[in-house]
Amino acid sequence: MAIIENTISTGSAAFQGNRDGMLALIARMRALEERTRAASAAAKDRFHKRGQLLPRERVALVLDPGSSFLELSTLAGYMFDVADADKSVPGGGLVAGIGFVSGIRCMVSANDAGIDAGALQPYGLDKTLRVQELALENKLPYVQLVESAGANLLRYRVEDFVRGGNIFRNLARLSAAGLPVVTVTHGSSTAGGAYQTGLSDYIVMVRGRTRAFLAGPPLLKAATGEIATEEELGGAEMHTSISGLGDYLAEDDRDALRIARDIMTKLPWDRPTPAPAAFKPPRYDAEELLGIMPMDHKRPVDMRQAIARFIDDSDFTEFGANYGPATVCGHARIEGQAIGIITNNGPLDVPGANKATHFIQACCQSRTPILYMNNTTGYMVGRAYEEAGMIKHGSKMIQAVTSATVPQITLYCGASFGAGNYGMCGRGFHPRFCFSWPNAKTAVMGGEQAAETMAIVTEAAAARRGKPIEKEKLDAMKAQITGVFDSQMDVFSTSARVLDDGVIDPRDTRTVLSEVLSICREAKARSPQRMQFSVARP
Repeated sequence: MAIIENTISTGSAAFQGNRDGMLALIARMRALEERTRAASAAAKDRFHKRGQLLPRERVALVLDPGSSFLELSTLAGYMFDVADADKSVPGGGLVAGIGFVSGIRCMVSANDAGIDAGALQPYGLDKTLRVQELALENKLPYVQLVESAGANLLRYRVEDFVRGGNIFRNLARLSAAGLPVVTVTHGSSTAGGAYQTGLSDYIVMVRGRTRAFLAGPPLLKAATGEIATEEELGGAEMHTSISGLGDYLAEDDRDALRIARDIMTKLPWDRPTPAPAAFKPPRYDAEELLGIMPMDHKRPVDMRQAIARFIDDSDFTEFGANYGPATVCGHARIEGQAIGIITNNGPLDVPGANKATHFIQACCQSRTPILYMNNTTGYMVGRAYEEAGMIKHGSKMIQAVTSATVPQITLYCGASFGAGNYGMCGRGFHPRFCFSWPNAKTAVMGGEQAAETMAIVTEAAAARRGKPIEKEKLDAMKAQITGVFDSQMDVFSTSARVLDDGVIDPRDTRTVLSEVLSICREAKARSPQRMQFSVARP
């Protein structure tokens, strides 16, 4: 056994300052999530008056009672719907996450029709595509609860229309991969969005509420002169008895969700088996994770102390501890499930990059998933490091990350700057899952470094022209650059852009990692028979 010894003084001023800062960030995150829930719940009377359930009520009823639900990308689109931090409603117009339906672990996606009638909000497209990607990668059936006004025409962008085709392509890919797509169409599913219903394997429609057509009555009249009611054109009774689009006719939302659960119950799908149960909890309290990470990424931290608070028995077998010590690699278990961990106690240097490359290859050989805990300002720079081959050895590490054959999970814990983001399996390298702690920062470099770099370049250019540069203008430029960088590097900006799968409370790290390791393990064990689901309706 290699137990990590505690070096944290929980009574120190530094610990308390870190803890206060982390709690403030968590409170801000939870407040934004609650704002979204409240905005949707404000439509409760309207929904209930017409006999409908709110979107989150639908999600709760389709999931197994008391089971876990890993909600994803709750901050998507923050500050992109409106630029006012006090009024922005994040979430992208979508409730999405991984949970259990009739004992089967599924990806569940629901249009948040309580907000702008379920129209996609900014970054809602990116969120949808990401959850579909996660379903494909992790071999998860896809359950979607549809009620959407479609694209927000007031924010129309041609690129969103073109990229939006990927939603429908992914539904076809899920079906072709033998992953059932079960859809409950609670309300509108119109125009291009009608294919969200059509490209499904099992379709449940609600009497008197479902509307699925390529052109609604106003557009139909304008285009052809034909007059038809919504019910005649695309109601549930028509589609389940005449067109054949719908497979099941439900009396109301509750009945529709019951049918969806029944469909999942009858599927010949292996239910998850539990992970090995013989494990010990960490020796140190997860509450202490609040005070370990400094709010200032320039301050050093021993990441072993964070690891010790979420791995089994705080038992960490370090790999190459004396070689490239700023890069920490080692083996551990989380609720009995093996995992390799790579993290940073400083910048990545040549020995550290070499060690990480070797460790990644060893994990692939033993089929051990890898967790990357980002806490680095990047690869080392300078003449000595260039001569030592920093580019070459950093490239080998990046190549190892790219070529890895095991699930890779990324957790942004502190700084993730420059090419260090790439070497530590940043979002661009398609980790299986990618989460952030609330204090994390991601950027090509720190704002001060960017500002100083541009100041040096500007001064050199002025000198070549033989013209002096005014200090006030230089200072203003530096302030402007610093502001741009600082405004984009925190998790409220990166997660808003769906550059992770969500921000998690550090205290929940063990639970979240155990969940995603189980998902990865089940995906590996599952080879879904390529059931010939036909997406062409009869």
